[in-house]
Amino acid sequence: MPDGPRTLVYNRKVPFLGKKGKNVDLCLLRCEPTDVVRTIKSPNSYIALGELKGGIDPAGADEHWKTAYAALSRIHRAFGDLHLEPHTFFIGAAIEEEMAVEIWDMLEEGEFENAANLTDDDQIASVTHWLCSL
Repeated sequence: MPDGPRTLVYNRKVPFLGKKGKNVDLCLLRCEPTDVVRTIKSPNSYIALGELKGGIDPAGADEHWKTAYAALSRIHRAFGDLHLEPHTFFIGAAIEEEMAVEIWDMLEEGEFENAANLTDDDQIASVTHWLCSL
């Protein structure tokens, strides 16, 4: 079980991801909900960061994945520069077969730790359980 409080925040600017800071769809922080504003500035407080792409149009799925992958790469670089390795994950609503193969390969290679199809209840339950276990 996790040690200490956890708070999941959505669509938040992460101050050290580039000059202006970039929004990250999902951030699991080591803090109480009342401490988010202070904690979000501390790189050591990040447990997991994830990208959520909810578009359901299969024709746009590849573009959503490319955007998410770029964001996850940016997260890895920024935290890597700080010698930190928070968990990373991807959740998408439109995942085409070719994308699924690429995502699976990246999971096996350890490029990020979890992924789920937003339209599959079992996969969402699995990623939710994983987040709660961190």
